[in-house]
Formats: sequence, structure tokens, C-alpha cells
Amino acid sequence: MPPLSLYVHFPWCVKKCPYCDFNSHAVVNAIPEDAYVAALIADLETAVPLVGERPISTVFFGGGTPSLLSPGAVGRLLDAFRARIAFADDAEITLEANPGTVETAGGAEAFAAWRAAGVNRLSLGVQSFAPTQLAALGRIHSGDEARRAIDNAARHFDNFNLDLMYALPGQDMAGALHDVDTALAFAPPHLSCYQLTLEPHTAFAAAPPPQLPDDDIAAAMQEGIEARLAAAGYTHYETSAFAQPGRQCRHNLNYWQFGDYLGIGAGAHGKLTVNEDGQPQIVRQVRWRQPARYLAEAAQRTPLAEEFSVPANELPFEFMMNALRLNQGFAESLFSERCGLPLALIEERLAAAEAAGLIVRGDGRIAPSARGQRFLNRLLEGFLDAE
Repeated sequence: MPPLSLYVHFPWCVKKCPYCDFNSHAVVNAIPEDAYVAALIADLETAVPLVGERPISTVFFGGGTPSLLSPGAVGRLLDAFRARIAFADDAEITLEANPGTVETAGGAEAFAAWRAAGVNRLSLGVQSFAPTQLAALGRIHSGDEARRAIDNAARHFDNFNLDLMYALPGQDMAGALHDVDTALAFAPPHLSCYQLTLEPHTAFAAAPPPQLPDDDIAAAMQEGIEARLAAAGYTHYETSAFAQPGRQCRHNLNYWQFGDYLGIGAGAHGKLTVNEDGQPQIVRQVRWRQPARYLAEAAQRTPLAEEFSVPANELPFEFMMNALRLNQGFAESLFSERCGLPLALIEERLAAAEAAGLIVRGDGRIAPSARGQRFLNRLLEGFLDAE
């Protein structure tokens, strides 16, 4: 069986960012914290029979803005999870935090409290340090608040990530690199650097912000950022992820290596491998999306809005959509281990991708070429609906 992770979705934010297409909802009155904690525990209890004795290797509190949860609630959840399912001794436990919520959560004391609750990795959504870009993105924190939050994170966590975005409205190359240099001054073990994209059904998609850098400028920013981080000793191990040696995000690596994960919380998705007559079958699950509906359904032990088995002809695309995000690719044997299918089934498609210069093969591994990394969507299209 593949490694097993746990994703815990927290659906509320102080406000909805105009670029965000995640299942997040602005707080109207107050967050029903106790009810949501109870719902998450009930949700997990319904899922435990599907995974048996398999231990949880990583936990990720994502959102939304999980740092709106009180440290006490995070501690209660982790204690309840451990009482219901085994955790690996070295389980990586990540909490996403918005620097704009840290002060209300208790300031510097919040970081110590999250650490005491059992969180051992923090991910701070900084996006930028520049006032103009933060305002354009609708962020609720200032550059100074971001710096204070990073400083406190570094004091209490030896493992933390900073999220940055580039190709922002009104941003030039100097501004993009200044954000990276500012982040590097804190020596974060991990950095995630994303290009701003206008996702469907977002406020930015409906009304694009002015002064967006064009594609050529965005590509130059990406190359400049990659070079700056490489010079600082960071490994570019995934499309948007950079890490100091040994500091890759284990939770996300499990996604990209087509591992299994339980997803609990409003709108959470999950992927589980089950055995049917000795053959692995991959099952996808989706929880109820709207928080009020999720709370009601979870209380009735019916948190699932949808559950289905992935057809065999769709597995190659699903696997490649994850594994080819890794710059070092994957061992050829992993495809059969995770999909239950022979690699020979997609040999013709692999050969076509190699001939197009999109992948490289050797030493039992398959990896995207530099061209494949740049044109990942084109590479993945070759594995759609494999027969």
C-alpha cells in the first residue's frame, strides 16, 4: 500500500482573495469552532475503517486560513486524531498560517502554542513584501507583519515554508527578485514560488487587474527566481517548490508520488487505494463543499458528497499529472506499484513524449526534460485517456 497522509481543510478566511479558487469563505459573524472540530473528528471516524492499520505519515491543515483556528482547537484535533488512527513516530504536521491573522491569534505566543499543540511545520502565506502588490492581491497583512511572522516562525519551528507569488500587478523583475531576497534573509528551509494565474470563477478572472506582466516578463521572472534560489543552495524539486537539502515537503511529495491521502473537512478531496480481489483499486472521495452543509452532514456521519473508483484508462493521466511535476521524475517501478498497471501499457505514449523532447529516460527513471517542465500541460495531454 502507498504511504497515507491526512489533509484537514479549514474553509474560512477573514476575506476572500480575488485570485483564490480554493473552497474558502469569508467569515460573516463568527467561526463555529467547536462545531467544526466535532465535525472533523466525526468525519475521520467514518474514514478510519477504509484504511485499517495504516499509519498517517503526514498531516496538513490547509484552507482557507487554518491559523484562524485557536491553538487549543488544533491540539484537540491532533489528540483526537491520534486516538483514532495510528501516526508515524516522525509524522510531519503542517499548519498553513496567514501573517495577517497571527496578531489576533496571540502574536508570538501563537507560534509557541501551535508548536506545543503538535504542529512541527509551518507554512506562511506571504505572497509579497511590497505594499503595492499586497494591496493589489487583497492581502490582509503588511510587509512588516510578514517579517514579524517569519521571525517568530523561525524561532519556534526548525521546519517552515514561505509562499511567494510573482508576475503580480505592477511588478517588475527587480520587485520579484527583491521579494525572494527578502525571504532568503530568513533562511527558510522551504520556499514555494507561484506565478499568479487568473483562475476561472475568481474575482480576477471576472475583472483582471491592470498592469499584469506579460508572458515573456513572467517567464523571465521565473528564470530569475530559479537562478537566485539555486545560487542560494535551494533544490528546485517540483514545479513551484524549492528546498534546502532534506527539507522537501513530505506531505506534498506524497501527493506527487501518487500516494494515498484522507481528506476531511468542507470540500476536501481524498484518494485511497483499496484491494478488490487482490487488485488495487483507486477510490476518490469528495466532502460536502459548503460549510453549513458539511457541518450538518458530518454530524449525521454522512460527510461524503461523492465517491467513485477511477477507471483504469484514466490512471496513467492521473499518475503523470502528479509525478511529472517532480523535476527528478519517478522510478519506473512506481507506476505499476501505485496504479496496478504495467508500464508497457503506455510505452507508445512515453516514446512519443521522449521523441518530442518532453521527457528523459534512463537508469530506471522517467523525468520531464527542461522543455517538458516548461510545457507541462502539453506533456500531460499525451497521457489522456490511455487505453
